[in-house]
Amino acid sequence: MTWLMSHGNQTMATEFLFSIFPHPHEGGLLFFIPLLLIYGFIISGNRLIVIVIQLDMALRTPMYFFISVLSFLEIWYTTTTIPRMLFNLVSEQKTISLAGCLLQMYFFHSLGITEGSVLTAMAIDRYIAICNPLRYPTIMTHRLCIQLTAGSCLCGFLLVLPEIAWISTLPFCGSNHIKQIFCDFTPVLSLACTDTSLVVIVDAIHAGGILASFLVIALSYIRIIMVILGMSSAEGRHRAFSTCAAHLAVFLLFFGSVAIMYLRFSATYSVFWDTAIAVTFVILAPFLNPIIYSLRNKDMKDAICRLFYSQKRV
Repeated sequence: MTWLMSHGNQTMATEFLFSIFPHPHEGGLLFFIPLLLIYGFIISGNRLIVIVIQLDMALRTPMYFFISVLSFLEIWYTTTTIPRMLFNLVSEQKTISLAGCLLQMYFFHSLGITEGSVLTAMAIDRYIAICNPLRYPTIMTHRLCIQLTAGSCLCGFLLVLPEIAWISTLPFCGSNHIKQIFCDFTPVLSLACTDTSLVVIVDAIHAGGILASFLVIALSYIRIIMVILGMSSAEGRHRAFSTCAAHLAVFLLFFGSVAIMYLRFSATYSVFWDTAIAVTFVILAPFLNPIIYSLRNKDMKDAICRLFYSQKRV
């Protein structure tokens, strides 16, 4: 299969090769089974969370609405990368077309930005619930939850579009080897045979968005912790802390790895560390989310038990 196309005096790449994946007989199959099991757990765990929240009336609250949205997004977020990674582990040909690479970048980053926006909405929800509980039912209405979710999706799927459109116009020549586990901006732009300094402006816009979300969430939880510490009831403090601890864990895992990966500008990492950081937010964070939001959440565990008990009775 050819991956080059003649264009004037230059030969342009029409396909990219994921050179970081081992061949099947060189250990690729050893990674395939664990990754397949992890992907299966991510899909089934997040689907269970969505179904339980939709069916259980006790979970019809803004907090669980946002958790169900986050779980739904996680299913598609991982599906943009992991199935392709599984294919690359068992296939001799680890190529992806330019169009396929651009689509993977677009949906991966769009869903990632949407998730970050939903996490921000969740922090605002917890802030109002704990710091202004009397007005919480009138502020966090179902309509506002829908609006925040729609705004998150709109922000995610529109913000990345100009950059993807720009990258699609670039000529790619010479090496077609992508040294990453999925198509990402920096590895792909490094293969372009033209000036890509414009990406610094785009990076600054993305960095501004990441930092804005980070600050909103961080300030919300600082204020929440201060209010919790001032509670007179030990039971109330414990319940508030247990609820917020799960959100904080997801927030730190997601934003921490994203910040290390994308708030570096001219800084460079070795291929090993680039891959390790990518694995954190592509595989590890989605793997831990169902555990954090179900096995570590009493209300969710009770709702799952009620669902399975009702199914057994039927």
